[in-house]
Parts: sequence; structure tokens; C-alpha cells
Amino acid sequence: MNTTVSVFAEIPEILHDSIQSYLTHHPDWDVNRVFSAALSLFLLQNESVNTPESSRSYHQAARIYLETLFEVQV
Repeated sequence: MNTTVSVFAEIPEILHDSIQSYLTHHPDWDVNRVFSAALSLFLLQNESVNTPESSRSYHQAARIYLETLFEVQV
């Protein structure tokens, strides 16, 4: 991923607690990686690929999702 954008979002407290619990048990992940994986997966599952532009967006979301899942921390 080359360029990043900061996003401010309010989420339910129970979701926040679940994310914190996940991060506690998976120290190689951080909140940015979790949100990137979750958002790209959401887009993959809900995108209809009917036009060349939407097809390009789908492939970009797929690339980001896979990069996020298999990111290696050094």
C-alpha cells in the first residue's frame, strides 16, 4: 500500500473491546491493519463488477486485502 489516509470513526464499545482483545492475542497486528483488512473484505464481498472501473476497484481491494493478511512484520 503506497498512500494512506487517516479515518476517524465512532464504533460501538463492544466492537472496540473485541478489537482490543484480538490485538492482545495477536501482537503482530495493529488497529490499522485490522481496519484495512475488514474494509477491503467488506468491499470485496459487496462490490458488483459490472464496469471496467468497478472491476479495477475490485482488483485493488483484493490486492490490499491480500497484502494486509500476509503482511510480514520486521
